[in-house]
Amino acid sequence: MQVLYTASATSTGDGRSGHVRTTDGILDLDLVPPKEMGGAGGGANPEQLFAAGYAACFHSALRAVARGTKADVTDSAVEAEVGIGPNGAGGYGLTVALVVDLPAVERAAAEELMAQAHQVCPYSNATRGNVEVALRLRAAA
Repeated sequence: MQVLYTASATSTGDGRSGHVRTTDGILDLDLVPPKEMGGAGGGANPEQLFAAGYAACFHSALRAVARGTKADVTDSAVEAEVGIGPNGAGGYGLTVALVVDLPAVERAAAEELMAQAHQVCPYSNATRGNVEVALRLRAAA
């Protein structure tokens, strides 16, 4: 694979209760475990960062696929819900639900666009076979 871009970030401190910073300094924040995992909450956590990245990446893939079909993606949106929990083998695993709004696209066409985007999106390709990813359509014409 020809790499077009490499993002680099460093975690310091105590991991989930630490700090992350990208080498360019654009992302620079403390991490706080959520209350649901025994933390104080009220701060960013790795699952939020993954959800934000996946939502943006999948939305870009969706819009790219839609351009090829001339579908109207006006007011489109993608919400990524990332869950974490014990995997039953002594570690932890993730789940993802991608909830898509395509208010100007008919339901069948919207579902086909989501399926195509799921094949194109780098995050979908990286998680395939490793993370359960559900595609849900919230709004369609």
